[in-house]
Amino acid sequence: MRIRALIVAALLLLAGCTADGGGDDGPVTLRFQSLAWQEESVQANKDLVKEWNATHTDVKVEYVQGSWSSVHDQLLTSFEGGEAPDIVHDASDDLADFAYGGYLADLSGLLPARLMSDIPRRSWETTTFGDGVYGVPFLQEPRVLVANATWLKRSGVRLPTPEHPWSWAEFRRITERLSGDGRYGVAWPLKEPVSATLNLSLSTGGQLFHRGADGKVTVRFEAGDEVVPRTVHDQVGTDRSASPTTLGSGGSDTLPGFFGGRYAMVPLGFSYRQQIVQQAPEGFDWQVLPAPAGAEGLAQGVSPQTLSVAEDSPHKKEAVAFIDFLLRPRNMVRLALGDWMLPTGTRALADPALHTTKDDWATGTALAAHLRPAPAQSVRGYAEWKDKVATPAFQEYYSGAIGLGELRERLEEDGNLVLARYQR
Repeated sequence: MRIRALIVAALLLLAGCTADGGGDDGPVTLRFQSLAWQEESVQANKDLVKEWNATHTDVKVEYVQGSWSSVHDQLLTSFEGGEAPDIVHDASDDLADFAYGGYLADLSGLLPARLMSDIPRRSWETTTFGDGVYGVPFLQEPRVLVANATWLKRSGVRLPTPEHPWSWAEFRRITERLSGDGRYGVAWPLKEPVSATLNLSLSTGGQLFHRGADGKVTVRFEAGDEVVPRTVHDQVGTDRSASPTTLGSGGSDTLPGFFGGRYAMVPLGFSYRQQIVQQAPEGFDWQVLPAPAGAEGLAQGVSPQTLSVAEDSPHKKEAVAFIDFLLRPRNMVRLALGDWMLPTGTRALADPALHTTKDDWATGTALAAHLRPAPAQSVRGYAEWKDKVATPAFQEYYSGAIGLGELRERLEEDGNLVLARYQR
C-alpha cells in the first residue's frame, strides 16, 4: 500500500509539473499574430493554422490579425504590458530595438537544422543581432520597375533583363526619351522615401551606415550613396521625366495614372503585381523589369518579413515547432504565392510555380540571388532616425527645397546625434 501511495503521489507531482504544457489543463495555446493583409495571404495563413490544429492535439494555435500600419507601437505596448503574442510577424528592419530591448527570444539554440540550412546566410544576417538570432526571415521582395509594355515597345528603347539591366545613367536617359506632352517616363511613389533610396543604393555601392571597430554606427553620405537620390532629383527637377506630384504618394496611389497612360514606369515592390492584376483595365499590357544596376550590379537591400518568438512566451519550443511547420518548403511556397512575394528558402524558391512567365514571376525570382540585407538592419535608433531626420530630408531634397549638400549635412549631423543616444 505504501508503495502504491508513493507512486500515486509521484504521478500527481509529475502531472502538476507538466500541466503548463498540456495534461489536465488541456493543450498549450499559442497566439500567432499575423500581418497578412491580402485576401490570398490571409487565407493561406489561416489554412495553415487550421492544418496545424487538426494534427496537433497538445499545442493549438490561435490566429490573431495585426496591421502593418501600427505594428511597431502595438508590439511595444504589448511587450511592455506583458501581453505580447507568442509568435510575432514583423519585418526585419523593425527588430533591432525589440531584440536589444530583451523583448524577443534568442532562437539560435531552438531552430531546427533543416530550417537553418534551407535559408541562406545573407537572409539570416537580417535577423542576427550581436550573438543571437531573433527572427526567421521567410518572405522578401525586390523593388522592380513595372512598365507599360505597349508604350515601351512603341518607343523602341532597349528593354532590360536581369542578365542585361539598365545602368542608372541609361535609365535616366530612357525616362527622358519617354516623356513629353504631359506624360512622364517614370513616377516615383516616395511617400516613404528612406527604405527605397537606401535599398536601391546598394547597387551603386551606397552603405550610409558604417560600423566602427568599437561597434558603434555612424552615418556617412558618400559617393555611392548619392547616385540614386541624384537620379530621382534630376528626373523630377531637371529632365521633367518624373512626375513631381507622385513624390508624396504611396505605390497604390500611382496605379490609376499608370493605367491611364500618364506614366511609362513605376518603381514598386514585386508584390504590387497582385493589385495590378486585379485593377488593370482589360487589354492593358504590363511587364516587370529589373531595377537599374550600378557598380555593384543588381544588388539591392531587402528587409524580409520575419517570424519571432516573444521572450515572455512560456512555450518557446512549441512556438518554434509551429514556425518550422509554417515554413516547410511547400508551405513557404503557399505563403509566397499568397503574398505575391519571394520565399527566402532555397527549396521553396526552386518550386516551378515561382518560375512561370505568367505575371512575370520568373523575372522576380531571377533577382533573388542579388538581394542583400538592407543597410539599416542592425542599427539601433534607425526608426527614430528615419522618422525625424531622413524622411523629411529626402522629401525636401526630392522636391527641390534643399540641395545635395544640405541633404548630406542633415543625414550625417542630425542623424548621428540621434544614433548616438542609442549607443551610449
